[in-house]
Amino acid sequence: MPRIVSLISSATEIVHALGQFEFLVGCSHECDFPTAVKSLPVCTKPTFPVSGSSREIDQLVKDRVRNALSVYDVFDDVLERLQPTHILTQTQCEVCAVSLADVERSVAGRLASQPKVVSLNAESLDGVWADMRRVADALGVGTTAIGELQKRLQAISARAMQAPLRPRVAVIEWIEPLMAAGNWTPELIALAGGVNLFGEAGRHSPWISWEALVASDPDVILVAPCGFDLERTEKEMYWLSQRPGWGKFASRVFLADGNQYFNRPGPRVVETLEIVAEILHPEIFEPSFQGTAWVGQVPDLPVNF
Repeated sequence: MPRIVSLISSATEIVHALGQFEFLVGCSHECDFPTAVKSLPVCTKPTFPVSGSSREIDQLVKDRVRNALSVYDVFDDVLERLQPTHILTQTQCEVCAVSLADVERSVAGRLASQPKVVSLNAESLDGVWADMRRVADALGVGTTAIGELQKRLQAISARAMQAPLRPRVAVIEWIEPLMAAGNWTPELIALAGGVNLFGEAGRHSPWISWEALVASDPDVILVAPCGFDLERTEKEMYWLSQRPGWGKFASRVFLADGNQYFNRPGPRVVETLEIVAEILHPEIFEPSFQGTAWVGQVPDLPVNF
């Protein structure tokens, strides 16, 4: 039987979607879905305080990366005790989660169990499906779940495309400094019947200026910072609300749980698409996730979408 350690939240959700959750024996400090994962031994921690503001976290991360220091620690003693047969990690972003280099620096290569290290690297929706297949192949299980997720995604998109309007959307992935969402998010905006203004599908999230955001005059601003839940995002919104010209956009702004949805390249990209569709097309989609995954009011959208 496999003994799986997942060092990234999306990988944990992939294991669950593939029906292999019972074989998960350890997880990262960020893994929180499904709820049962919280009872497993934690194998990682951040190397700096994560309670600071957006600007403080950004500076701490950049300082560590600039000095070739890891952003996360892997607990060698916990891995030694767990003796995993599979360790799931990632190479997509050295800031967002424990990386392959972090694992290689740990005791993983010296474990008696000689675990297979599976590294994920989703930069697009196709990459999400490829990562799921990669995990399924490593565990020797089927991929039926992938087809079911794709069908759900297509069904949501088909409904969204019935809307007559195409809102122009700016998705904010970090508040201070400003970063727009790239990777798979532009694809989700398009599938939800919107026009993405910043960031390109399959490319890393870009830094943008406040002036560029104002000049783009988006119909919807969706703020979903990486690693932040709704409460944390609300507390950080002063970075935007105190900017000149904010009043022009206040009624167009929606906040979403980036930690649980937008920043996780795994099975819940389907739920993320539904969240976007609810925000952009309230005349078509019931607000099933409102209040738990997103908040905001329906803006007075201009007639010239």
